[in-house]
Amino acid sequence: MSKGLTYKKSGVNISEANKFIKDIGPMIKRTYRPEVLTDLGSFGACFKLNSKKYKSPVLVSSADGVGTKIKIAMLANKHDTLGIDLVAMNVNDILAMGAEPLFFLDYVSTGKLKRKQMVSIVKGIAKGCEISGCALIGGETAEMPGIYNDDEYDLAGFCVGIIDRKQVIDGKKISFKDKLIGIESNGLHSNGFSLVRKVFSPAKLKALANELLRPTRIYVKPVLSVKNKFNIKGVAHITGGAFYEKLTRIFPKGKSIVVDKTSWPVPKIFDMIQKQGKIDDQEMYRTFNMGIGMVLVVKKADVAGVQKQLEKSKLKSWVIGEVVKKKQKITFV
Repeated sequence: MSKGLTYKKSGVNISEANKFIKDIGPMIKRTYRPEVLTDLGSFGACFKLNSKKYKSPVLVSSADGVGTKIKIAMLANKHDTLGIDLVAMNVNDILAMGAEPLFFLDYVSTGKLKRKQMVSIVKGIAKGCEISGCALIGGETAEMPGIYNDDEYDLAGFCVGIIDRKQVIDGKKISFKDKLIGIESNGLHSNGFSLVRKVFSPAKLKALANELLRPTRIYVKPVLSVKNKFNIKGVAHITGGAFYEKLTRIFPKGKSIVVDKTSWPVPKIFDMIQKQGKIDDQEMYRTFNMGIGMVLVVKKADVAGVQKQLEKSKLKSWVIGEVVKKKQKITFV
């Protein structure tokens, strides 16, 4: 062993990183689709595009993370669901354009590589990819002493999907009297945690960890099954900015929406946050999903059929609003 300065002594353990790659190999390979051409460890990941399936293929991409939800995971020492969150935040975003996710890459940065912890995170990423039918074809795990403390890490994800150009969901065909179908969330998903951490004490956050760390629901397969049978005019993934920012952005100029707050049951965790933090309604609906993770805009005649199709995927949904003509982009009743 070298008596002089080494990379390991400076805080980067290459041998441990190699063992980590070996640990995660089998779970990554389970996510592979037939289009994946390269094996784990290649300098670049190759994916063969099946262009014959599309008349005019369009690639749709996304990059996102899970924000300060990581702090709750660190507090509770529970890291197995964050990987699902990471995948969900990306695949749900490209799903809002109607795209099918093809492949995913992750970036994990940490102060000190703790193999067991990192394997737990990647296990969640692989599970999220399996749920969404997306291949985990590459990534990077960076040990960065001096940038992060030994117990700290951050996550980012990158997804690429595909759709035929004529099938891109862009909201341009949304009409007056179209209905908004809200699909249930799985709790907070991955937004609003900076506010949550201000509302509750560390002890309370730890006590609520199982609720707060519920993984973001992945809507890919259920919504694509709806898309194959019905004309979805608009899709909104309710994340940061929630109803005021994410929902309103899909509506063309001149189209507004009325949302009925009484049309779905708001999970108790949101009531707890609002009461403890003395937060007004507008702030809640601008920050949190309030129990609605995704919204579909469809014509009135398709509502029953769409909801029936969602039921087959064991998803609850509610008609939460309508497209109207108003000066305000969104009105709650």
